[in-house]
Amino acid sequence: MAQDHGSARAGEALLQLDGVDLGYGDRVILPGVSLTLHRGERVALLGRSGAGKSTLLAALRERLADSAAWCPQADALVPSLSAYHNIYMGRLHAFSRWQNLVNLVRPRRAAWHDISALAAELGLAGLLLRRVDSLSGGQRQRVMIGRALYQNREVFVGDEPVSSVDPRQASQLLALTEQRHSTSVVALHQRELALQHFQRIIAIADGRIVFDAPVDTLDRSRIDALYAQR
Repeated sequence: MAQDHGSARAGEALLQLDGVDLGYGDRVILPGVSLTLHRGERVALLGRSGAGKSTLLAALRERLADSAAWCPQADALVPSLSAYHNIYMGRLHAFSRWQNLVNLVRPRRAAWHDISALAAELGLAGLLLRRVDSLSGGQRQRVMIGRALYQNREVFVGDEPVSSVDPRQASQLLALTEQRHSTSVVALHQRELALQHFQRIIAIADGRIVFDAPVDTLDRSRIDALYAQR
């Protein structure tokens, strides 16, 4: 298995896996995984659907615990609530139960201010009071990113967080996550975005890490080979 390279390291280690079998229950998806995630680096996970990217993300998220701001692949929003309330849910842990209940009826002034500013950056201005089940797929994905960013945690962890928007918008959204999180681990299918926005690529195929290297050392053909027809 390829090891992570020193030139990809941007700071102290946040977590390390050393020959760990990853999976669900007794089912191993990625055997013998060894890698280190360092503070201040941006890591993209690439590979075909079903290769094991989500399994690796789940393991990293579990170990990062409260340091991770999580943006899932599935639409995990509450459809009957507004975009505002769905984003606010990212910081439920920071307020009392009473404050959260009151906020359902009347948005807290400070929270409304912060979420409105975030919504403007996400292209959701004017949509905060809309129920999310009335929003488009791309808008709902922006709400999920907003909820992750509003968690105000150290590491952004995303599973295909920009799959429902066009490449230009996807690039803008990834740039926003970079502004708010110096450290990120994101699973993608879009190879160009991985090359543009990340420092290190971990490539997964057939249940194993086939390479783990800094972007500036990789040939585009090596990345394309991950998606070649078999």
